[in-house]
Amino acid sequence: MNDTLAARQPLQLDQTAIDAAAKSLDDGAVTPSYGPWRDDIVKLLNDALATELVCVLRYKRHYFTAKGVESPAIADEFLVHANEESAHADRIAERIVQLGGEPNFQPDSLSKRSHADYDESKDLQAMVRANLKAERIAVESYRQMVALIGDKDSTTRRMLEEILADEEEHADELSDWMDK
Repeated sequence: MNDTLAARQPLQLDQTAIDAAAKSLDDGAVTPSYGPWRDDIVKLLNDALATELVCVLRYKRHYFTAKGVESPAIADEFLVHANEESAHADRIAERIVQLGGEPNFQPDSLSKRSHADYDESKDLQAMVRANLKAERIAVESYRQMVALIGDKDSTTRRMLEEILADEEEHADELSDWMDK
C-alpha cells in the first residue's frame, strides 16, 4: 500500500497551460490545450451538421407527404423529430463557432457530407424504414465521434452524448411504428 501511495502523482493543475490560456484572447474559448485536434473536431461537427440538416429535410418531406390511416400520428412524430434534429443542428453550429470554426451550411454539399440519406418515399412504412435507417446511422456516427473525441474536447463530447441519446430515442420510437 505504501508503494501505491509513493507512486501516486498529486492532482494538480498545469500552471503553464493556465498561463497560455491567459494569452490569445481573440481565440475565445479555444485554449492552446485543444492542440492539434480542433480542426479535426470542427470537420467531424460540420459533417454531423450536414447530417442533421438532411434529416430535417427528410422528416419535413415525410411530414407533409404522409398518407394513410396511421399517417396523422406518424406524421406528427416526423414533425417532432424534424424540430429536434433542427435543434441538434443549431447546437452543433454554435459549438463549431465556439471552436473558432465556420459552420458549413452550403446546400450543394449537404448530401455529400451527410452520413444519412435524403428520402422521397411515398409509402408510409417506407418513410418509417428510411427514417429508422437514418437514425441508426446517426446513432453509430455519434458513438464513433464520442469515442474519437474522448478526452480531447470534453464539452463537444458531452454535447454529442446528449444528441446521441436523442437519436437513440428517435430510433426506438420509429421502431415502434414499424409494421403498423
